Amino acid sequence: MPALSAKGLRKSYGQQEVVAGIDLTIQRGECFGLLGPNGAGKTTTLRLLLGLIEPDAGGIALLGHSVPQEARQARLRVGVVPQMDNLDPDFTVQENLMVYGRYFGLSDKAIRQRIPELLKFAGLVGRADSRIQALSGGMKRRLTLARALVNDPDLIFLDEPTTGLDPQARHLIWQGLRGLIAQGKTLLLTTHFMEEAERLCDRLSIMDNGKMVACGSPRELVEQHIEPSVIELYGDPARGWGERFGAVLCERTETAGETLFCYTSDSEALMNSLRSHPDLRYLHRPANLEDVFLKLTGRDLRE
Repeated sequence: MPALSAKGLRKSYGQQEVVAGIDLTIQRGECFGLLGPNGAGKTTTLRLLLGLIEPDAGGIALLGHSVPQEARQARLRVGVVPQMDNLDPDFTVQENLMVYGRYFGLSDKAIRQRIPELLKFAGLVGRADSRIQALSGGMKRRLTLARALVNDPDLIFLDEPTTGLDPQARHLIWQGLRGLIAQGKTLLLTTHFMEEAERLCDRLSIMDNGKMVACGSPRELVEQHIEPSVIELYGDPARGWGERFGAVLCERTETAGETLFCYTSDSEALMNSLRSHPDLRYLHRPANLEDVFLKLTGRDLRE
């Protein structure tokens, strides 16, 4: 039985359909990514899957329970890391874990037994009695993640878990998440960091305008949607070069500001041309998940 499945899921607010008939299946023990620009419908989808709001149509099964009818029972085996930290500033690190554990009906003894393991996971050993105001942003984020594990959940929802963190804190959280995957936990991850999705996700879906526009492993999506080589050209000279050679040497080009993106399956001729233009600044790299994301959802800024 999958950890989570949804069929024909729809949700509208007024005349706007925010979730437009999506199907989703997440197998037990996998890390599944849900990517999309702002306003794509990701947060509404998460709220539907957790039974926090009711769908207009469609069915959801969460850990064997029908949602929203049996959402309360299902959420006893679910951990949630919200997009914004919501730790209680009046409590210490340990007290935040204690209070949260009681929501799941855990005894104080059971919670205390788990606290050392959770503090180690979060890199907060020795900070059990620290007030929340004394923690750095990275520490707070790691505590929020540890708090989501207090009930030893089978499925963990992570809504942009590393937003606003520096690279060191981000890598520490990635290490912790990989440990959870190794333990057989199921993860549902939303993120705007394509590197994060590539590092962690077994499969992912790209969502836009309330619909799933692509689904597969990160490598499968790159192979299916993008030419293997990308050359980025920078500055004013790139425009002139693109007008003269782009259509001949590139299979596809895109312009974003002063950057010209050239996509090709055979980069040799293109690179030879660039070497004869020393005034050009460029970067030659393999295609990645960010290229797929921008191709399928566009480069326009979303508010």
